[in-house]
Amino acid sequence: MILGIDIGGSTTDIVALKNYEIFDLFTVEASDPTTSAYGALGKMLTKNRLGIDDIEKIAITGVGSSFIDKTIFGIETIRIEEFDAIGLGGSYLSGIDKTLVVSLGTGTAMVNVRKNEIEHIGGTGIGGGTLLGLGKGILNIIDFDEIISLAKNGDLSKVDLTIGDISNEKVGHLPQTITASNLGNIHKVAEEKDYARGILNLIYQNVGMLAVFGAQMTDNKDIVFTGKLAQVKEGISILKDLRKNKSYNLNFHFPEHATFSTAIGAGIAVQKR
Repeated sequence: MILGIDIGGSTTDIVALKNYEIFDLFTVEASDPTTSAYGALGKMLTKNRLGIDDIEKIAITGVGSSFIDKTIFGIETIRIEEFDAIGLGGSYLSGIDKTLVVSLGTGTAMVNVRKNEIEHIGGTGIGGGTLLGLGKGILNIIDFDEIISLAKNGDLSKVDLTIGDISNEKVGHLPQTITASNLGNIHKVAEEKDYARGILNLIYQNVGMLAVFGAQMTDNKDIVFTGKLAQVKEGISILKDLRKNKSYNLNFHFPEHATFSTAIGAGIAVQKR
């Protein structure tokens, strides 16, 4: 069995792979990367009644992987470049070997995949960190799930400026419902839920458009969204609205287990070796 571990700043994802199939996966929380890696492994062994000898290799990736410079519990541990793990994980989960993988984490990274060739083409600082930062600054809320829950019933017309707000006609081929400015039309009657919805719209619209440009630049017809933000129902809805523009001619994919994609990709990288 191969273990893939994606060590982040506050959470660590772990996946067990057996013959390229997912055996088990879960997330643990810990502020210290070394503690979280050992804790995740210990939980995996205990939960599934496994022994050290059942684990052939461990693949680690993510920002916290740089703190681990030796084997874990005597098991051979291999560090995988994060962009390689992102690309391989997105390709594996979607079953597509020619695609743009967009990882929605604290920020957003875009990786071009051509079978086994992985190329990081860029990204943006907009992502989950932006959601938490604006949630704290505007709403005084620091809990991810609370912000998402609040946004569900928000009204964008009270915070966002659309083309219809500033023009009686279409602008080019754009309908009047298209956003002209995120958070550019805040009403006096706007409530917390409206601000939360506006924050969500700002993040997903901008990341989505960047993904569209990235796909066009790399001649891709498929975009695979991974990471925790790729599992948020309201966010997925915003991204799918972008897909309605037929001039893009793109396919958007939101695979199951998208949250664990990078950990899965790390494990896949080791198995391919």
